[in-house]
Amino acid sequence: MIVILALVLLLATLYVYGTRNHDYWARKGVKHDKPLPLFGTEIKRFLQQKSLTQMAVDNYWKYPDERFVGAYRGTVPELVIRDPDLIKQIIVTDFASFYSRGLSPEHGVIEPLLKNLFFADGDLWRLLRQRMTPAFSSGKLKSMFPLIVDCADRLQKRALKAAASGDALDARDLMARYTTDFIGACGFGLNVDSLGDDESEFRKLGNKIFTITPSRALTSIFKILFPDIFKNFKFLGQELEDSILAVVNMIQKERGNKPCGRNDFIDMMMELKQKGKIVVESMERFNADGSPEMAELELDDILLAAQAFIFFAAGFETSSSATSFTLHQLAYNQSVQKKVQEDIDRVLAKYDNKLSYDAIKEMTYLQWTFQEGMRIFPSSGLLMRKCTQKYTIPGTDVTIDKGVKVTIPIQAIHNDPKYFDNPTEFRPERFSPEEIAKRHKFVYLPFGDGPRSCIGGRLGQMQSVAGLAALLARATVAPAPSSKRELQQDPTTSIVQNVIGGIPLQFTQRHI
Repeated sequence: MIVILALVLLLATLYVYGTRNHDYWARKGVKHDKPLPLFGTEIKRFLQQKSLTQMAVDNYWKYPDERFVGAYRGTVPELVIRDPDLIKQIIVTDFASFYSRGLSPEHGVIEPLLKNLFFADGDLWRLLRQRMTPAFSSGKLKSMFPLIVDCADRLQKRALKAAASGDALDARDLMARYTTDFIGACGFGLNVDSLGDDESEFRKLGNKIFTITPSRALTSIFKILFPDIFKNFKFLGQELEDSILAVVNMIQKERGNKPCGRNDFIDMMMELKQKGKIVVESMERFNADGSPEMAELELDDILLAAQAFIFFAAGFETSSSATSFTLHQLAYNQSVQKKVQEDIDRVLAKYDNKLSYDAIKEMTYLQWTFQEGMRIFPSSGLLMRKCTQKYTIPGTDVTIDKGVKVTIPIQAIHNDPKYFDNPTEFRPERFSPEEIAKRHKFVYLPFGDGPRSCIGGRLGQMQSVAGLAALLARATVAPAPSSKRELQQDPTTSIVQNVIGGIPLQFTQRHI
């Protein structure tokens, strides 16, 4: 009897806990799906049947006449934004109310590698952003380009080797290896050669970051459902944390713990570390008169390793996803591929048939093509924010509270015929200056916008376009016997999208 009573009491407690906020949107008159106890409106994500992006896309299309739609991430109210004007308001105009991504816990331990520019919020984010912005200047990017060329040359050789043998290549794996070599060279100053070495340890490290093990999946679920109980659990795990710290510490030690002028990311971080303390006005703490307090930071070894980790993680998955999907589209759109190759040939003829920073900038049609690939299948299919203070949505009487999550479903917006006619058609001309001028600026956001736009967006685009140029200058890509025209999204992915079964393609050498 006591056991039964205890079980009933436990279930009742769970029910009350798991429904405690589920009247939030009904009280505010915001349309939403009916939430389930504990899981909210995202049961399919918790069961790994749909990804974050796919859930956001569903919400977008389910309520076509709404500017915004309610949802529940577990018990936390979430707002899905459909209106481009409101998107601009949230990520730019009213940034002070939405500076948080909401990925780091408000209480408890933030695991060391997540103290990086992408996950950080508030003062830590502002301090890191101010300190790191100079590392991504045009001058710094240009100085990195020779390292990119070396990686692009190896990429080209691997594709030509496959072309000579007639073997199909998984473009997803191929571009992931290229990106890994790029990160090894430009990020860590290492010649990892994962394009030539199938057993590359650095490539294995990249796979380890993005492999969602059962342990990780459960940790993620429990941290969302029971944040206070599981606040000290680590999502990344101790083994991965130790691996990243070991690599970064080894590189620093080899360089005598000081910059060596190599122009890679670790070198730049060591330069910033040498500059000592940085001070900014606080975003979170204020004096009695309303003026901001001052916040300060010194870049120590843990913070340096955390920035190196996000350089690896963000660059590895996003660039390989975007470039491989673009190749997939070109394989099925041969007339577009021909235009791309003509563009590449025209520019390379001016530069002695060698890739260079200036040559890449002149490959206009190739740039448009890459942008079109990111439109149809953006690497990150959504933007995330969290409300940091009470906020009344412009033009309405709806006021949301601090802690409400905000999702901007860019995958859905990029493929909405309201903004892009015949959205499934692969048409790079959409990105001509004339066409861009006709569109609302906030319907195309592959790198976000506003103060929290992707700091490495230009670098990622530069190395991606360089890789595509190296491949398409010497090879033509076509569907392989095992290719599928429509790719299947992986429902287990989190922030960055992936596909099931890879992207097998056939490469044929060009004779020009």
